[in-house]
Amino acid sequence: MEISKIGKPAPDFEAIDSHGNLVKLSDFFGKKNVLLVFNRGFS
Repeated sequence: MEISKIGKPAPDFEAIDSHGNLVKLSDFFGKKNVLLVFNRGFS
């Protein structure tokens, strides 16, 4: 996987949403905002 660079577009990736659906970053192309949250747990 590529690493994002400041000022450059983020690389496309896939993830599973909270409903179990596969979502790609490119699905949001042309929309104003994308919020990405990684929960690390409480260990």
